Amino acid sequence: MSRLREAYARYITGLNAIQPLFLLGVRAYWGYQFAATGWGKLTHLGGVTDFFTSLGIPFAGANAALVGSTELLGGIALLVGFGGRIAALPLVITMLTAYATAHRPELLGVLSNPDGFLSATPFLFLLASLTVLVFGPGKLSLDALVFRPRQRVPSGDATLVAAK
Repeated sequence: MSRLREAYARYITGLNAIQPLFLLGVRAYWGYQFAATGWGKLTHLGGVTDFFTSLGIPFAGANAALVGSTELLGGIALLVGFGGRIAALPLVITMLTAYATAHRPELLGVLSNPDGFLSATPFLFLLASLTVLVFGPGKLSLDALVFRPRQRVPSGDATLVAAK
């Protein structure tokens, strides 16, 4: 049993080593996709407003601008990994709203037709946002650089705060 535990420990250590790269990949790809989609909405606001109106979304123009801005700014935040978990929450809400409005049949069929739910446009955007929301942006992010844990280092009578 000892060898099994050691093998498992090495396996987990290896996966933990690639976790920052995985989170960087998710953030970089989907952050770019969100930013590009948001920019597209903002530069074609009339068409997006018309689409939102056809879905029965109230205040379609304001909501189109809000969604476009959320996707653009949230996407940039994911891309660079700054405020990742903060940015991920409105992106999750935006994707859930997309399911509830533009992809209602896919949402309602999540159990009866899971392929439809999984292949709907918002799914991978939602999954990427949830990944960053739950796991954070990772060690290869501005969040990790700016908000890295501090340790207290005694120096004579005074206590200094130093970065690890």
